[in-house]
Amino acid sequence: MFDLKITNGLVFDGNGSEGEVASIGIKDGYIVEIGECSGNALKTISAKNHIVTPGFIDLHTHYDGQISWDEELKPSVNHGVTTALLGNCGVGFAPCRKDDRDKLIRLMEGVEDIPGTALHEGLQWNWETFPEYMDAIDAMPHTIDFAVMVPHDPVRVYAMGERAVFNEPANTQDIENMRVIVREAMEAGAMGFSLGRSDFHKSSDGQWTPGSEAGREELVSIAEVFQDLNHGVLQAVNDFDMLRPGDSFDSEFDLMEAFFRAGGNRPGSMSLMERDFAPDDWKKIIHRTEAMNTDGLNIHFQVAPRAIGSFTGLNCTFHALMAFPSYLAIRDKSLAERVAILRDPAFKAKLLTETPIKLAGEGSPVPPIVDIMIENFERLAEKQFRLDYSGKVDYEQTNETSLAALARQDGVSVWDKTYDILLEEEGRALIYYPVYNYYEMNYDNVLTMMRHPKSLPGLSDGGAHVGTICDASFPTYLLSHWTRDRIRKGSEGIELKRAVQMLTADGADYLGFTDRGRIEVGQRADINIIDYDGLDLGVPVMVQDLPAGGQRLIQPVIGYKATFVKGEQVIDNGTVTTARPGRLVRGGR
Repeated sequence: MFDLKITNGLVFDGNGSEGEVASIGIKDGYIVEIGECSGNALKTISAKNHIVTPGFIDLHTHYDGQISWDEELKPSVNHGVTTALLGNCGVGFAPCRKDDRDKLIRLMEGVEDIPGTALHEGLQWNWETFPEYMDAIDAMPHTIDFAVMVPHDPVRVYAMGERAVFNEPANTQDIENMRVIVREAMEAGAMGFSLGRSDFHKSSDGQWTPGSEAGREELVSIAEVFQDLNHGVLQAVNDFDMLRPGDSFDSEFDLMEAFFRAGGNRPGSMSLMERDFAPDDWKKIIHRTEAMNTDGLNIHFQVAPRAIGSFTGLNCTFHALMAFPSYLAIRDKSLAERVAILRDPAFKAKLLTETPIKLAGEGSPVPPIVDIMIENFERLAEKQFRLDYSGKVDYEQTNETSLAALARQDGVSVWDKTYDILLEEEGRALIYYPVYNYYEMNYDNVLTMMRHPKSLPGLSDGGAHVGTICDASFPTYLLSHWTRDRIRKGSEGIELKRAVQMLTADGADYLGFTDRGRIEVGQRADINIIDYDGLDLGVPVMVQDLPAGGQRLIQPVIGYKATFVKGEQVIDNGTVTTARPGRLVRGGR
């Protein structure tokens, strides 16, 4: 007698094998038979004309705060994810003393665009140390499983106090304190250590992140903690000093190499993307990483399946009009009030005669890239796109459908056209701006990155940047666009069997999970049943479901008939069920 039987689905086991029609028998949360499965079951679900995959593993999320108040973990649960890794980019909420809580909230609000009001109201703060944080979030049942990285910035704040500020060197005792904190967390089951060295990461009060310029001795000493551990990974997000004068790509990469080498034989990963201001750097990252791996290291790339971009709109964090003096005078009004004012032809005429002001600078939470984008908007409008509300989201358009092209067709300025588009859908219209990974106006280079044998799908930032992206949909996009839609349009793509492997077994192997990521006898029953032909993404919508009325973008999706976590159904035809089987996954166990 099975607890659950999934019958007659096209099963992709996660190993990169071709799909085979089979049934799956499940007992006590584990797969006990694959094949005919002739025995009876308490519950049987037909997967005929559907594909069946292992549950997806998302290596790069930011649910660090949300997980302490939210059982559902939307939107990741809606996109086939059954295990999420938190604590990336060096930011998080543990360890943390009571006096530092506001500091970490401002940091997360600025770096990851999560409303501070939501964090202030939602965070439970029933922890101080990192092991206490792990116990606290494990105590609340969730839809999906989760694991945690130890983030650099809170560790630095906890170890150094008020001295843990941008460009403040850590002394010998500070470094030893950090080593103790990280070791304690790893022994409690943390999955690794993360750091963020981005030129665009600032707190909500305009301060650079504490660890953004940490020195070589500090990073190397922390990584050395991993040398005698039998689990754990090292993760880095790095812009390689492209906006900081005096440094170079090679000097920053030398630091990253020292960091990874200090970790001994532990795996690591770096973010990999194509940036407009340094369009060949992704090739240099690959070249130097391959050299490290030839010398015995095991470093991977975290690659996004589409642009690292943003949605802009009047209801979003950013939009093209936000720096005009006339708009600044009404920015605090409700959306309906702003739309009414913006529709006044006289107001529009006045605004379009103005010069945008600088929004970034000392003490401002606005990253410098916003000023750059506004200053160069007429040129950048060649690669920004209006969303079609009558169909699905097209993330790979040409400049023939860009804002600039639409303006030329109408014989108006780019500013004039953009102004009108932002007022569509009662002011809720979205414009898609692929900031990175779109230098050549297509995803051919993204395909090259994803095909690299050391690439892992990542960078979804599930739970973060809630006012400007919804990239928790990356797994769905990888399946629907790269294995189906792009190929049907006559472009190169990825085989379905390989895409499933990337989303499942590859992530499990990287993190050292031996109980998930594959459909095999003895594995956990973390399983998706997917209507492959019907799998599709809709236009994101802004909802107000965060604590204190905070808003976030949620992207509608269809095609997930069922998702199971350890044999319990958490998604039923796209709807989150009441089941809460998700727990903390502890490394080294």
